[in-house]
Amino acid sequence: MEEKMNESTPQRPEGGRMVNAPLVAIDLPRFMEQIKSEAAWLNGPRNAITVFKSDYLRIVLIALHAGAELPTHTADGMISVQVLQGKLRFGTEGESLQMEKGEMVALHKGIPHSVLAIEESMFLLTLTPTPKAT
Repeated sequence: MEEKMNESTPQRPEGGRMVNAPLVAIDLPRFMEQIKSEAAWLNGPRNAITVFKSDYLRIVLIALHAGAELPTHTADGMISVQVLQGKLRFGTEGESLQMEKGEMVALHKGIPHSVLAIEESMFLLTLTPTPKAT
């Protein structure tokens, strides 16, 4: 297995964060503090950080200010959303769920869905992307 580090970006110029290895320790409280201290959070409606990324699994920590929305979209794989803080409204074309800390939802590939922060919220998005053909 090839170990992978994140690359530096304008938002996170330090780079060098392990995102794929045989064992990746994920310090969620530290990442939660980090994304709330970054310009994207301080100056915009949301911020996110990928804490694990492989060909078969991606885990992203996402923070939304109250009223911020991820408009209707689809995912290229199955997803789960686990609320860590706050309250969200997770909706599909046929259903809408209000979710609070500790609650989780799973969704199959390709189903249109949206996420609205009822109050300032953080959640973990887990995605099983469709592997790319080699």
